[in-house]
Formats: sequence, structure tokens, C-alpha cells
Amino acid sequence: MAQRHMDRLSSFDTSFLANEKDNAHMAIGAVLVFKGEPPTQAEFLAQIRSRLHQLPRLRQRLLTPPLGLGTPFWVDDETFDVRRHVDRVTLPPPGTDAEMRALAGELLAPALDRGKPLWELTLVDGFAEDRFAIVYKTHHAMADGISAVDIGMLLFDVAPDAPAPGGEEPWRPRRSPSHAGLGVHAATGVLATLLRLARWLSRAVRDPRDASRRAADGLAGLWEVTFNLLRAAPRVPINPRGVGPGREFAWADFDLAQFKRIKNALGGTVNDVSLAVATGALRAWFAERGERTDGLELKALVPVSIRTVDEHGELGNKLTAMRGPLPIGIADPAERLTVISAAMDGLKASRQPLGAEAIWGLNDWFRDFAPPLLLAPTAAINFSTRLFNLLVTNFPGPQIPFYALGRELTAIHPVGFLARRHGLAIAILSYNGRVSFGLLADPDSAPGAERLAAHLSAAVAELGEAADRAPAPLASPVDGDHLAGDDRPRFARARERRATRGG
Repeated sequence: MAQRHMDRLSSFDTSFLANEKDNAHMAIGAVLVFKGEPPTQAEFLAQIRSRLHQLPRLRQRLLTPPLGLGTPFWVDDETFDVRRHVDRVTLPPPGTDAEMRALAGELLAPALDRGKPLWELTLVDGFAEDRFAIVYKTHHAMADGISAVDIGMLLFDVAPDAPAPGGEEPWRPRRSPSHAGLGVHAATGVLATLLRLARWLSRAVRDPRDASRRAADGLAGLWEVTFNLLRAAPRVPINPRGVGPGREFAWADFDLAQFKRIKNALGGTVNDVSLAVATGALRAWFAERGERTDGLELKALVPVSIRTVDEHGELGNKLTAMRGPLPIGIADPAERLTVISAAMDGLKASRQPLGAEAIWGLNDWFRDFAPPLLLAPTAAINFSTRLFNLLVTNFPGPQIPFYALGRELTAIHPVGFLARRHGLAIAILSYNGRVSFGLLADPDSAPGAERLAAHLSAAVAELGEAADRAPAPLASPVDGDHLAGDDRPRFARARERRATRGG
């Protein structure tokens, strides 16, 4: 995998660093629940050590060039010790899910230390039942939702009787450059930018029609992104002036088959059903809190992976974003799903994702020498409350069981992040026939994550009842059902086709 010493962050990866201010921490992760007795700390450390060589980025830290000359570098951590990243805690009695949720909130609240590699694992024992958990955190600058799943696929096994981990692979970190050497290395970014420009011009000369078409798509997409800035998201209490230092975490999980049955009966995709479930739960939660819902349509930032098949396993972010509607003002659950499905189809067919990709592509032209300060305006817009009210991230997980040292992974509860002025984030992930909603909330501005989780169950139930009343199942669409199979939307596959033509 291409994870080298002195790799440079993309402008999009750097945006997650730029937006990490005050109590807004840009870490993502998951609460992983396993069946069986927890391993010893020595066994757990041996398992991780035996796999570290497969993900070099886990032993690299960030190094910022002098004078902010371009984006940061990934460099080998010469003082790396896996024990600084792996901890073990015991749940307070009685060791139920309630104690696990409270502990998860405490573990997810602090920011990751930028002075060392940006990840940590905490093994949690003390459950009342025969199980244990692992709380996983990594910085969003290192991994998006898809590659975070890839990390898990490398750390864990696909069979319960996998051989015991061997010894740690020998590793010799490369020395970090001196302050002066780093400055010289950063200054060579000007030459790298000129080389990229020459390659782009060469491709344009070889295929001017393709170049003009791509430029037209990008410009049209930029116009759609700019037009969205004029249509502000509504002001609601879950968008405070700033989030507090604490975190609440809750989850609810469901059968993936139920989501497929609903979309087959009412139309749309599994992803549309997931958004409709979130919308129904938010409607009930707002009403319970005495907030207005009539005629209200929240705006959700819906990240979509554009990671192609051959890019799985690579770290860094391969994302674009769409601003999806959450029409909590609509009382009828089937109508909510219809509105969401039509809107998401329109977004997929629009050039808005291409426009967002064009913005970051343009920023990447200058990442080797432009100060990150010049990237800050774009980074701020990317997470602006003017554009959206909350994050709803929805990515596929493996549909086969995973194991750690012979213990089965029974549930993955995903964790999103809280940007500035965003008190709630909903992360959705499928795993082995189940769909889990992970709710991360700021207890100061959006208290009651457990109540919202309860409303998710009610929202699934009411959609299921609407599906029961539907006259006949519709044809089952495949495109866009990334929780059920293909996780790459239409524009990602189009990008692959362009790549095969040399574009």
C-alpha cells in the first residue's frame, strides 16, 4: 500500500486539521462488541503488533513544514511504541450497555494527540454478559469511513480458527528531516506543482474533447455548489455557537433485511431508507423537546465515498459530499421516504459532487507550497452550519463475521464527528446483516442521545408498517444501495471509466 515516509496530506485531509478548533474534534471510529472472554493485554498487543506492517501509516505522525509552507507531511515516528496507543479499562458494575455508552462518551471526548500517530484502541472488559468491546478512534485526516473499515479488516480475522499472531515484523523508522531539510523539501513543491501542470497539459493536448468535457462538468458543479451557499440550512438548537467538551454516545441496530423489505415495498434504496429512519427519529425527538417541526426540512451533510476498488486499503480521504434533505416536517413516513429518494436521485444525477471534487482538486494543485491558511476558507465552507445542520454518514461494512483471537465480532457501532456549531452526528454502518446507527452528541446543546436512539426504533417500525400496507413490491433498485452491495455511486464508477481511458 502506498503509505510512505514524507507523504504529503491532500488539501481535503488537511481541511480536517484546519477545522479542529476549540472542542470540535475530527476523530472518527467505532465501538466494536465481541462475544466471549476478553483476551489478555499481552494477547491483544501481540495481535496488533503482528499486523502493523500492513498499515505503515499507523506508525507515522504529522510534521508541519516551516512557515506553513504547504500541507503537513506523514513521517515515521522514531519513538513509536504501540503501548502508547492501546489501553484497557473495566466497566463499572453492573457492566450493562448503559455503562458502556457512558464510558464510550468519555473515551470519545478528548482530542487525539497530534504529536504521535493519530489512532488509539481501548479494550473494555467487565461486561455483565460474556462479551467485551474495543473502542477505536482515528483522526479523519488519516482515514474516511471506507478505509476505517479496511483497517478493521486488517486487524481482525475472517475465521475463528485463524493461526495465533506471530512476532512483530522488524521495522526501522526513517529519520525525520531537520528543520532546514524540511524547508528545502517543502520548497521543492513548486517543481512538483509545475510537473503536475505539465502532465495535465499533456493529457489535454492528447484528448482535448475529454479535457473540455471535464472542465465543463467541473464548472457546472462549482456553480451548483455556489448556488447552495445561497440556500441556508434552517437555524435549530442542535447548531450552537460552539460545542462543549463532553460527548454522549448511543446506538441502535436493526436487520438489514428489514431495510431491504421497506425499500422494495416503498421504493428508493437502502440508503434512502436509512435517511428516512433518521428523519423520522429526529422529527419525534424534536417534538419531544418542544421544538417546531411543521414545514421544517433539515439539511444533512452526506459524505459519499469515491474510493475505487483498487484504492481500498489506502488511507487518506476519498470523499465528496452532498447536502441531503431530512424533511422532518412531513408526518407520513412513506411520504418522507419518497421525498428523500427523489432528492437523492436528483443529487446523484447533478454535478454538485463533481463541483466539490473540483474544489479540492484545485486546492491540491497548490498543496505543496501554499500555506494552509489559504485552504482555510474552503475548509470552513465544507463544515459550515449555513450549508447543513448535522452530519449523516453512511458507509458499508463487511457482510461476513469477523473475529479477534477467535472471538466473534457481533456488532459495529460507528462514530462520526462533531464539527464546530454542530451538536449531533449520525453515523450508519452495515455489518453481517445488521445496520447500526451510532449517535454522537454534545450534551450541552443536544442532550438525550439515548432518547433519539429509541426514536430510531420507532421510525423503523412505522416504515415497516407502511411497507405492510403497500399494494405491491416495486422493482428492487441496485444502484446506490451501498449498504447492501455496491458502495460506489454513479459518478465514482464514471471516474473509474475515465481512468481506464487514461483521463
